[in-house]
Amino acid sequence: MALTRNFRPGGKHGLASGETRDPIGLAVAALSRVAQSDLLDRIGLRKQAEQTVLTVTRSGFRAATTAGRTFQRVGSSRTSGVRVPSASPAGVFDLTPTEDEQMLVDVVAEFAEEVVRPAAADADTACTAGDDVLKASLEIGLPILGVPESLGGISEERSAMAGTLVAEALAKGDMGLAVATLAPGAVATALSLWGSEQQQQTYLPAFTGDDVPAAALALTEPRVLFDVLEPATTALRDGPDLVLDGEKSLVARGVDAELFVVGAQLDGSPVLVLVEAGAEGLTVEGDPAMGVRAASLTRLRLDGVRVPADAVLGATDGSTYAECVRLSRLAWCALAVGTAQAVLDYVTPYVKEREAFGEPVAHRQSVAFMVANIAIELQAMRLVTYKAASRAAAGKDFSREVALARTLCADKGMQIGLDGVQLLGGHGYVKEHPVERWYRDLRAIAVMEGTVLV
Repeated sequence: MALTRNFRPGGKHGLASGETRDPIGLAVAALSRVAQSDLLDRIGLRKQAEQTVLTVTRSGFRAATTAGRTFQRVGSSRTSGVRVPSASPAGVFDLTPTEDEQMLVDVVAEFAEEVVRPAAADADTACTAGDDVLKASLEIGLPILGVPESLGGISEERSAMAGTLVAEALAKGDMGLAVATLAPGAVATALSLWGSEQQQQTYLPAFTGDDVPAAALALTEPRVLFDVLEPATTALRDGPDLVLDGEKSLVARGVDAELFVVGAQLDGSPVLVLVEAGAEGLTVEGDPAMGVRAASLTRLRLDGVRVPADAVLGATDGSTYAECVRLSRLAWCALAVGTAQAVLDYVTPYVKEREAFGEPVAHRQSVAFMVANIAIELQAMRLVTYKAASRAAAGKDFSREVALARTLCADKGMQIGLDGVQLLGGHGYVKEHPVERWYRDLRAIAVMEGTVLV
């Protein structure tokens, strides 16, 4: 799939003939569009409309999921799927993007600046990503970034480094919209990395076609002291099937998702299980959070959900699940780097232009040192994240590197958000400036698991 700089919605991304959408999803989408209309200002109903949207998304709707399409099983579940080779080692420590990676980053960066950033504030308020943004993200190939070329994707080798660069560039526009646009690609990448021949042939054609489904990677659970490596959700064997019970939280675009990758305990080990949206016993509930609100976060309940035993994605000994957690944490680190860069780019000119006591506030040592510290910590976050990504792309063990990156990005990323708010003074606390939103988003790095994947 060729990259394009045309960000206008196009292609056949609407509903195919005979398909239906979840009525809750239609209602929220319709309300969001209404809330963004100039007509409301002319007739004086802006406040009422925005309150309606907020009530719908915050109060917690609950509905059974509906299948948007039927996935026809093809191929053998006992045959390994297509795998992309690891990236060729350069022989030197060089994190400079390749020519192809740089071209991809340039396109995504332009998309983030022209499409994502202008839509961020409204998406955060409405707790949903606009259709225009989601459709435009498909035009630049985000869902198929980690899919092998032989299966219709654009990946010639492990794409962890490219995925990290893309996530960073998107988050510089807005983290919430970045998560919303990357969520389907996380599922497609998981199928590419660990799927059997049957799983790849059954599901991947939908992601490489014109009508790309929403999909979600669901690992986080609403429990005190939650440990992602010890999910409470269970998958019990019952003849040829698995029966899933449990609850997942902070699931991106769960209302619209047609396919979920759910983390669960099977025979004492954590595994990934493919669950189609039409499964009986599967319900979704609104779960908006403090940050990353544009990702339409939801809560997923599994009450006796029955799936075939071959719906397990990858190994059943916990190794696939652990690798998925590491790659997901790597993606969140990249999102933290991009958002922190947005903070630095915003506060630097602000403190130079904002005057107090007859001079720019940047002339104060305390202000100048705080901006310098943001730049220093940001560079450290970027380098350790890139190192982890390069090792993942080369097929090397990167567990130590991603652990360091996660700790650094969670701590320093949140501090950068706080410092950004502080540098703007009273302006940092109001929605007129985007720094308060970036601060809320950066706090998510320490608590979010799954959702995105590189």
